[in-house]
Amino acid sequence: MHVIREPILTATLDEMSQRMFGNLVKAVVDVEQGIMAIDAEMHADEEALLLSEGSRQGDLWGINLYPKDFGTPEFIEFDSVINIRPSQGNRTRSVEDPDVRARIAAIVNRLVAR
Repeated sequence: MHVIREPILTATLDEMSQRMFGNLVKAVVDVEQGIMAIDAEMHADEEALLLSEGSRQGDLWGINLYPKDFGTPEFIEFDSVINIRPSQGNRTRSVEDPDVRARIAAIVNRLVAR
């Protein structure tokens, strides 16, 4: 697992995806700190890593990245069990709030480069 604070190349993400799932890399984004954890089998592990480094639970959202789809809407999939948070108005695995989705996308687009 890695905490990403500086840009990472899509080629590196692609290598990670090949080792783990074949086409995707799981990630957890901290929408307040503008960082993300990547390269774990479960979003919950990445979430735990960020929490141990000072992130707040309510700021963390699970996504999947598809490196081969970089630059398309399919690059980011807003789906994770850790996103089920009725107390925050998010009742599904998806990130339902369009503003939160936009914040996540902006962070990912800043942290991932071709």
